[in-house]
Amino acid sequence: MAFAIDFGTSNTVVSRWNAVSQTAEVVRLEALSQTLDPPVIPSLLYVEAAALGQTLAGQTVRDRGLDSAPQRCFRNFKRGIGTPVQGFMPELDGTTLSFEQVGDWFLTQVIKQLASQETALEEAIFTVPVDSFDTYRSWLGQLAQGWAIDRIRMVDEPTAAALGYQVDSDAPVLVVDFGGGTLDLAIVQLAQGRTRPLGFILKWGQKAMANSAQQASTAKVLAKAGEALGGADIDQWLAEQLCQQQSVELSPLMLRLAERLKIRLSAATQASESYFDDETFESYEFQLTRQGLEDLLQQQGFFERLETRLDQVLQQGRRQGVAPEDIGAVLLVGGTCQIPAVQAWVKQRFGAERVRCDRPLTAVSTGALQLQQVELQDFLYHGYGIRFWDRRQQRHGWHPIINRGQPYPTTEPVELVLGASNPNQPSIELVVGELGETQGGVEVFFEGNQLVTRAVQSQGQLAQPLNEKAPGIATLTPPGKPGEDRIQVQFTVDRQRLLRLTVADLLTDETLVDDQVVAQLT
Repeated sequence: MAFAIDFGTSNTVVSRWNAVSQTAEVVRLEALSQTLDPPVIPSLLYVEAAALGQTLAGQTVRDRGLDSAPQRCFRNFKRGIGTPVQGFMPELDGTTLSFEQVGDWFLTQVIKQLASQETALEEAIFTVPVDSFDTYRSWLGQLAQGWAIDRIRMVDEPTAAALGYQVDSDAPVLVVDFGGGTLDLAIVQLAQGRTRPLGFILKWGQKAMANSAQQASTAKVLAKAGEALGGADIDQWLAEQLCQQQSVELSPLMLRLAERLKIRLSAATQASESYFDDETFESYEFQLTRQGLEDLLQQQGFFERLETRLDQVLQQGRRQGVAPEDIGAVLLVGGTCQIPAVQAWVKQRFGAERVRCDRPLTAVSTGALQLQQVELQDFLYHGYGIRFWDRRQQRHGWHPIINRGQPYPTTEPVELVLGASNPNQPSIELVVGELGETQGGVEVFFEGNQLVTRAVQSQGQLAQPLNEKAPGIATLTPPGKPGEDRIQVQFTVDRQRLLRLTVADLLTDETLVDDQVVAQLT
């Protein structure tokens, strides 16, 4: 049986494919899912004994009141997995933790409970944000190898959402996936009829390989953009404002109260929450109006950031021949899309008749289950370059070799000619990096026992080296010398998004490296 797991910053959703009804349905996991519908799993982890890996996850953490425990309760940890800039994590029980370890414990709990409830856990499909670096996807792939599941795949969350809304029109759709930690936008062209793309394979057993030959329908991603912005940021801003107004300290409980106020204001124009301090025996009442929340969002530049990302994805769409008026539907996904001000912003840009928001929490998970029969046409979200020493700036820079938005597989190789920089140089090294946004990065850290994120300005091109531990590409015999072109390097990207290189020695006419894999691209 196939299952889809939408691992979110605030909530995680698990769905199964019902072979009888040929539909997707959300699964309720005992002790992990909330009792309300839809039965989402709060993305919470409480560490009982770090050295032994003893943890509690999901709704159990909230039911036992452990979600406000400092140090040992983790929330929003997905945001820290694979980020290029991180702060520190606390040490528990003599063990230094990482965001990846916390995410590992949480997903392992989900898989373990799912396996105990279901008779046949044969296939799992994970959804990932469009702006995730290769390290996040590699981390997920490594976890997948240790699970007793024959087939594991992943797909971009916006693509899954488009399938989850079951759009019948042939017109492209814009998916606005706005959850607890990320804002992802994508223009997706669904093939006519029932579309079930394959996604990107993480693990594919022998039994599955024997039965996988089939004709392909396609879902094509035409444009995508994203950044680390979500409901967790709003909770942080709101909690800080409430604490300042009432002269109380920021705490996990205050973040939880802020989240409750935000959620209630999606249905009401004003809301209140009470708080009793059992140490000082003082009680507080926090009140907020919907207009007050919107004013706070304006002050934080929230809507300006939405406009920037929307303009970016629409610009990409125009380059693909899709104008804003060509978009048939705008699909809202994620808890943050339930905020009335966000819905009003989208409707103002596209008109209420094109906007759908009737399954914001389940569309991604249920849509991912459509990935059972074939091919997803996509392009590379990140650009890639080689590292060089910038003598003028006295720091490393990056020379692009694969542009962001490049379709794959590539039809023509990218060629570079390189020479030695020192006399009698025995070899040439080349560090390939994944290039991120140039305007800044995200820092994820603990502050006052709270996991928070903030934007940081980048000094030059933000990049993640992919082969820094093994940068050698060519041994020179005889040794190289400055001032001569010595090797020709050709880069290609294959159907599996593998970056490959071929190196020829221009002096000896020998092929030094033939179609060697350098890195997995995203």
